[in-house]
Amino acid sequence: MKNNQKKFDFVAIGDITTDAFIRIKEANISCDVNREKCMICMRFADKIPYDFVKIVPAVGNSANAAVSAVRLGLSSALISDVGDDYQGAECIEGLKKSGVITDFVRVHSDKKTNYHFVLWFEDERTILIKHENFNYDGIPEAIDAPKWIYLSSLGEQSTLFHSRIAKFLHDHLEVNLAFQPGTFQMRLGKEKLADIYTYAKVFVCNVAEAQKVLMTQESDVKKLMKSLSELGPKIVLVTDGPKGAYAYDRTDYWFMPPYPDPKPPYERTGAGDAFSSTFVSALALGKSVPEALMWAPINSMSVVQYVGAQEGLLTREKLEEYLANAPAEYKPEKI
Repeated sequence: MKNNQKKFDFVAIGDITTDAFIRIKEANISCDVNREKCMICMRFADKIPYDFVKIVPAVGNSANAAVSAVRLGLSSALISDVGDDYQGAECIEGLKKSGVITDFVRVHSDKKTNYHFVLWFEDERTILIKHENFNYDGIPEAIDAPKWIYLSSLGEQSTLFHSRIAKFLHDHLEVNLAFQPGTFQMRLGKEKLADIYTYAKVFVCNVAEAQKVLMTQESDVKKLMKSLSELGPKIVLVTDGPKGAYAYDRTDYWFMPPYPDPKPPYERTGAGDAFSSTFVSALALGKSVPEALMWAPINSMSVVQYVGAQEGLLTREKLEEYLANAPAEYKPEKI
């Protein structure tokens, strides 16, 4: 490590945004017979009443993961991009207050900070997203090889950035990569991001995203995880919403049930980020895959009791308290 370099346990890479939650009062949900492919429906060309709006800055898959890691006791930094505007300054300040190192958040004078609208109806959300076309750079030289890199959602102009990340991983084989692809990374396809999949220690997605990555309609989760592992990842984690989650480490398959909700979920944004970042943080803290699986649903359970992806993230002490009080059936099962 050079004298001017900083060493971290956990470095998250990905776009940051401000979420505007719009609590909708009048809408209908239309689903297929399996209640899997659903649409939110509102009257066209009409005035739709809403209940309230809540603005939540400094969020996004990677920002959420960085905050989660800090709460669990890891030194954490974020590599990201914002515009030179009020929202950008607010995002940076919010991360600092959460204990995330923001030295590597780049401010662009000619860009706007990402701003998303979250249509919140009942306990679910539909998110309107727009990623600014930032001129993504590489991993700053001021960062020494961290224990873990957590890579998630980036915009469409990020192909070269991914190549630079892959080069960094090639040069620092001791670094563990966790990859939770966002919308545009899945759109880029597994061929263009082949090196990222190859270097991934952990790959995380939900069932629908696994099908999208693999371009298949296969519904058997074990088959999906096996196919994903063949792309390179050593550990594959596939979440299935309130049904639970699955993991595969090239030797064993596990199913992990959800942690019992103390009350019905209030708002589900960030549940997947909480699960995946907690799983990776547990590994970074020396936990085994089954142990990490027992940590992850607890943070998801907590997050859905609040609006936004970060307010409900737990400290390690609080998480372990929930774990100590878990019912006997709360444990990973080999499948």
